[in-house]
Amino acid sequence: MSDNRIYRTRSLGIPAAGLKDQYSDGTAAHLWELYIGDKSQRTAVYRKFITDQLKARNCITVLDVACGTGIDSVMLLEEGFRLTSVDLSDKMLKYALKTRWKRRKEPAFDAWEIEEANWMTLMEDIDGKEQFDAVICLGNSFAHLPNEECDFANQRLALSNFCAMVKPGGVLLIDHRNYDDILDRGTAPTRNIYYNSEHVESIITSVVVTEGTPVLVTLDYVIKLDGDKDLRDDTDSERAKRGRLQKVTQNKFRLSYFPHRLDSFTSLLRETFGPEAQHSVYGDFQPLGHIARPAFYIHLIEKPAR
Repeated sequence: MSDNRIYRTRSLGIPAAGLKDQYSDGTAAHLWELYIGDKSQRTAVYRKFITDQLKARNCITVLDVACGTGIDSVMLLEEGFRLTSVDLSDKMLKYALKTRWKRRKEPAFDAWEIEEANWMTLMEDIDGKEQFDAVICLGNSFAHLPNEECDFANQRLALSNFCAMVKPGGVLLIDHRNYDDILDRGTAPTRNIYYNSEHVESIITSVVVTEGTPVLVTLDYVIKLDGDKDLRDDTDSERAKRGRLQKVTQNKFRLSYFPHRLDSFTSLLRETFGPEAQHSVYGDFQPLGHIARPAFYIHLIEKPAR
């Protein structure tokens, strides 16, 4: 089930400059775990694609700049990579921190670095200029960054910071939804190869258009809950032991995205990494063109070696 709405406006009231924490109330962070669904099922194809791409390029150190609850970082830790993981949302990071604590006796998890950081100030927030074999930004995360002045200034700054963290010869792996298809059809798919949870009831799609140009896509995620166990946020184990579990009573959350079209996003990447950078695009983990309407585009761009 899905729905769509199109709003046409002359001006767009987007919050102040830079990336905003859309997970700050804790509801989206909690329900995200349900939206992802069965993690082992989700990662079968996903895991193979990501790890194969990184291992083929002899990557070891990875910076996950949109780690969220830690699902991709955990996957890569289990595959033998060394991870530094950052996110703007402390509500999302607490799930990653909880996982690190639970698995702290495993050397890879004990060495896992987790920090709060903003893409706009990434170079100031964490150390690591040209220290990483790979930077990953997955799960449609980059589209959270608004294009406030319609000049892609935020996007250029963020991509420049990502590029600065990558070693010469290293790679950036970044994705976004197929916004070309969403804008053409007015709806986002409820199911896709990334997320196949049985908890998803619907995704309601709204498109904001300014002066004839789509500038924002808002997705309202409606999640089916299976009783009280799905409402509990027991990240804080000590609080849980004391019996004061925080209840998350909402079954829906809203996230907003800038709708990157494939051609313009490709141009931004090539502008950032330079004309000599090797750039590949995949649709739902297949070479571009193999799938007619992929849900996600995945870009892999290599920073030229000196």
